[in-house]
Amino acid sequence: MRHRKSGRGLSRSRSHRAALVRNQVTDLLRHEAIVTTEAKAKTIRPVAERMITLGKRGDLHARRQAGAVLTDRKVLRTLFDDIAPRFSERNGGYTRIIKLGPRRGDGALMAHIELVERAAPEVAEEADDEAAEE
Repeated sequence: MRHRKSGRGLSRSRSHRAALVRNQVTDLLRHEAIVTTEAKAKTIRPVAERMITLGKRGDLHARRQAGAVLTDRKVLRTLFDDIAPRFSERNGGYTRIIKLGPRRGDGALMAHIELVERAAPEVAEEADDEAAEE
């Protein structure tokens, strides 16, 4: 019985699950969108939103708390310098999960998790510049 057992185990040990969540949150903040299973997306969402809230606070203690979760210093810098200021007017709800359907290999339900206010892709800007020159 699962009485009083909250949270998703994700069929992993506690340390493996913690590492998985840290890596996925880091990748989400690095790329601003990732495709993963629904269960993993629902697990990492609160952690990612907490990191953005810490970024909005912006003080040294918040930076150290976020650094304890994120695995890449470049992503930590991006969080505090680029991502958090974009959400300064928003009180929560920084991510969205879009369900994609079952994965072909094993039927696992897949989802796309992304930041609500994503930065425009740089590739599109270069294409616009080339079109303006012509």
